[in-house]
Amino acid sequence: MSSHSGIIMTAIVFGTLLSLTSCDLIRMKKEQSEEELGRRPVARVNDTFLYLDELEGIVTSNTPKEDSVARLTAYINSWIRKQVLINEALKRIDINEAEVERKILDYRYSLIGYQFQKLYIQQNMSKEVSDAEIQEYYNANLDNFILKQNIIRGTFIKVPQGAPRTNRIKDLIFSNKEKDKGDLKSYCLSFSTAYHLSDSTWIEFDKLVVNSPLAEIPNKIQFLKSYPYYETSDAGYLYYLKIDAYKISDNVSPLEFVKEDIKNIIINKRKVELARKLEDEVYEKAAENKDFEIYR
Repeated sequence: MSSHSGIIMTAIVFGTLLSLTSCDLIRMKKEQSEEELGRRPVARVNDTFLYLDELEGIVTSNTPKEDSVARLTAYINSWIRKQVLINEALKRIDINEAEVERKILDYRYSLIGYQFQKLYIQQNMSKEVSDAEIQEYYNANLDNFILKQNIIRGTFIKVPQGAPRTNRIKDLIFSNKEKDKGDLKSYCLSFSTAYHLSDSTWIEFDKLVVNSPLAEIPNKIQFLKSYPYYETSDAGYLYYLKIDAYKISDNVSPLEFVKEDIKNIIINKRKVELARKLEDEVYEKAAENKDFEIYR
């Protein structure tokens, strides 16, 4: 017997003692016939048996013995609970067996078919999406990219009251010199509590200014239109905001803001198409081989 089987057998002994002490374990003819075929039952509910070979994969060979016992015991107890519930349900309600079988087929498909699809997609799908594909999808679906919030491109810096050289922050923010941009980033890394430096990235205004007095502005649209630069403070911090560009909610989102979303949409569409292609290929091959037949 392998070490893995030994672990399972050990767990069965403990699991059976823990969960089946009140059960009558008299050997029935069905059990005996199954044992003759080499299958060892580990639990029974009425005429339904759980066999040792059905426990394969629940634990691995490197799982500690105590964990194996606990995991298998839990599985056996869960199996018993489900079986007694099914038996009781069959006594009390009318079950549409055809519907149950259809659902079992769907569930089997989700377990096996989807794993096959997943492997097929991994082997056949490219995740490379060109800028041209993204632009084409964006142009064809502009109505799907209406902004639900105000977004900006710009700089936001939050520093504690008393931080050094705060009188230089504004000059650094407005400077186009590479050295000054580097100095501003170094300053933020050293002293700021939160910061976002100007680049091509669009960001939601509310997320940018959260936990600052700017979050409490009543009319943010008017604010964005009126203040390309703004400074404010509270008891603990100084806040600096420079707005390079903004887009107001209910307008079409700029491509850059939704670029990653579009890329994911295109990739998901490819997955769906490949899954459909796999089903068609398998079906056509089975039809050619006469592997199935529809009776009329």
